[in-house]
Amino acid sequence: MIGIVTDSSCDLPQEVVARYGLEIVPLSIRFGDTEFVDREQLGTDEFWRRCSGAAELPSTAAPSPGRFEQAYRRLAEHGSREIVAVTLSGALSATHQSATLAAGSVAADGITVEVVDSRTLSLGLGTVVIACAEAAAARGDAPGGLDSVVELAGDLVSRTRMFGALDTLENLKKGGRVGGAKALLATALSIKPIIEVRDGAVEQYGKQRTRSKALRFLVDIVAAQRGRMEHLGVLHADCGDVDAFVAELQPHFDGQIVVGQIGPVIGTHVGKGTMGVAYIERRAS
Repeated sequence: MIGIVTDSSCDLPQEVVARYGLEIVPLSIRFGDTEFVDREQLGTDEFWRRCSGAAELPSTAAPSPGRFEQAYRRLAEHGSREIVAVTLSGALSATHQSATLAAGSVAADGITVEVVDSRTLSLGLGTVVIACAEAAAARGDAPGGLDSVVELAGDLVSRTRMFGALDTLENLKKGGRVGGAKALLATALSIKPIIEVRDGAVEQYGKQRTRSKALRFLVDIVAAQRGRMEHLGVLHADCGDVDAFVAELQPHFDGQIVVGQIGPVIGTHVGKGTMGVAYIERRAS
């Protein structure tokens, strides 16, 4: 059986992690002088509670190679000596590098690990991981199974799209990515930036004047892809209106929409209230 590893920036809900037997390697989050291990010492709800009272943004750190090595060895102990690790974009984090270094460390013990850079984040990464896990389960112990899952992962990365509507520029302001005057003006005008993850990086895609228009903009993106998506995920940062948003998307997708709450790794940068969509385009016939 081929094992699947990813990192905690995937924002997959725990029930999905358990269903596919995924190994999640956690990043770390630091509030001031206090460091927490994502998912293990700091849950998403607690993260957002701490953020609401913090004057400065927390910082994040990639896992050590040792954390990935532990995950690889756990899977090997349970019979998966062939492993695919799919990570957060290497353009945004050293996580991919840690996963690759750890793969080299376990090779001498007969554990084969192929590391794939997802070139995306959050449920963009999560949708790729789910598709790889389904493919790994279908192939079982068939010869060439590892190579076929790795090839699929690379193909999925090229077809994954992700868009998000930010509810505030406050986090970007605190992180030094936008000036205070610009953030204040955007707030006064109720401007909601639209971002896209493209080629491994976060890029500005557009802007809308209100939250309702921003969410409608995302629905329209999905509607334009109706019948041409293999997976669809909704990511949200502690949003009370997520159920209504999913209900608007459902008529445009014939399948289950995976909903994941944006955790500390990505939430640190995008801020509370962010809503997004991630999907995999079908191959052209």
